[in-house]
Amino acid sequence: MPKARETVLEIDLNALAHNYNYIRSKIDKDVKFMAVVKAFGYGSDVTGIAQKLVELGADYFAVAYTSEGIALREAGIETPILVLHPQSANFEAVIDHCLEPSLYSEFVLDEFIKTAEKQQQKNYPVHIKFNTGLNRLGFSEKETSVVRDLLKRTSAVKATSFFSHLAASEDWREREFTLMQIHTFRKIAVKLYDELGYRPLLHICNTSGVINYPKAHFDMIRSGIGLYGFGNDESEDQKLKPIGTLKTIVSQIHTMEKGETLGYNRAFTAEKTTRTATLPIGHADGINRQYGNGRAGVFINGKYAPIIGNVCMDMVMVDITGIDCKEGDEVIIFGGPQHATEFAAKGNTISYELITGISQRVKRILINN
Repeated sequence: MPKARETVLEIDLNALAHNYNYIRSKIDKDVKFMAVVKAFGYGSDVTGIAQKLVELGADYFAVAYTSEGIALREAGIETPILVLHPQSANFEAVIDHCLEPSLYSEFVLDEFIKTAEKQQQKNYPVHIKFNTGLNRLGFSEKETSVVRDLLKRTSAVKATSFFSHLAASEDWREREFTLMQIHTFRKIAVKLYDELGYRPLLHICNTSGVINYPKAHFDMIRSGIGLYGFGNDESEDQKLKPIGTLKTIVSQIHTMEKGETLGYNRAFTAEKTTRTATLPIGHADGINRQYGNGRAGVFINGKYAPIIGNVCMDMVMVDITGIDCKEGDEVIIFGGPQHATEFAAKGNTISYELITGISQRVKRILINN
């Protein structure tokens, strides 16, 4: 791969394929694979990611919002798409683009039924979400009769799946709680099977659930962060390949004398003669202020260079004293020698927040396509 000449996020589709195949190997061949591609494919390139996953055999996609599903349809993706948080104002657009909504309360289920009936739909596929302990979205166990009555009163919609969301599937200390969630979900499903007279798909496992709770794979699993190379566990991280490498370049090199200060609020003072490099990336690109003042750093020609001073909107400065480099040289922020999880931890956050926060103004480059 040629050296970066600007700030870019390289997205390795071979790594994506490796991760997909690894997670697929953990489930039975008749279990469907729902690939979660919300938030621009976890901050990568949603169109390129989705097209590759279609090629690999993904059965379903999941996005957060209706607009994300529409973007996939406009990119030519024909695979079924679950919209996890569609919002009632978008229900007509959901139907117009053949998207499948998650319906999680009496209000949204009733509103979607009204919209589907108005558009003279027949058995339009919907997904019913149940709250088994995350306490974010979903019908409670006590509301199964509400779901039953609303679904039985109409032929405009039909439940294609029941699902829930595990709260702590990566944490073995919460195993008892997770098993309680799985048991509650199974109990709800069995009750509704009998009352509705048909059997929607069941899914509750996220990436960590796939790895840690194989008996809860049911009919489909949902994988998001695992596809992008993160397993929520150090041992699983070693079996996955992060797909993204964030790179930039050295814009300018300065030599500071002892006592000189650098950046906004003069946050860094040179204690000795110090060489610094200015890089064209900042908090508007997703490298936020918590990474500044020595907390995190980058790699230049294989050497670690700490970020010094406050992170600016469009630039950061790093200490390159003792590093052999020149203006125009490539800089690696995460990927390669520095795992995104490691970089994120230095800013007291998690890989999810780091990778999904990379601004869309950063150029995406698909490699190994």
